[in-house]
Amino acid sequence: MYEIDTETGWSEIPGTSGLAVKLLSGDFDEANARGFRTRYVRFEPGGETFEPFTHTYWEEVYLVEGALVAKEDGQSLEAPAYVIRPPGTPHGPFISPKGCLLLEIQYFAERAPGETDYLDPKAPT
Repeated sequence: MYEIDTETGWSEIPGTSGLAVKLLSGDFDEANARGFRTRYVRFEPGGETFEPFTHTYWEEVYLVEGALVAKEDGQSLEAPAYVIRPPGTPHGPFISPKGCLLLEIQYFAERAPGETDYLDPKAPT
């Protein structure tokens, strides 16, 4: 196990305000629908996304610290929180009034949802 440098290596996320990403591991090839990646996503205080997301890969997200608000319905989650989203699950847009840190694991796989306690309620059926 290694300590993570949380000060350097961040890249701004286009089309958002106050969001940055730091890749931790992976070989993710979205164009060819293969691979995986593990990354941090940081929302600065007031950071937000503007459009809903839907993608073709699995996503597991752990809210490590802070709070995140879904703009659609105002639902606020405080760390620790976790969700799993199968491909095709719409989510967002989000805002984080005080800032937050997410750990995202994204991957292509043929699998069933398995445990459903943390399955996004918007997941396709």
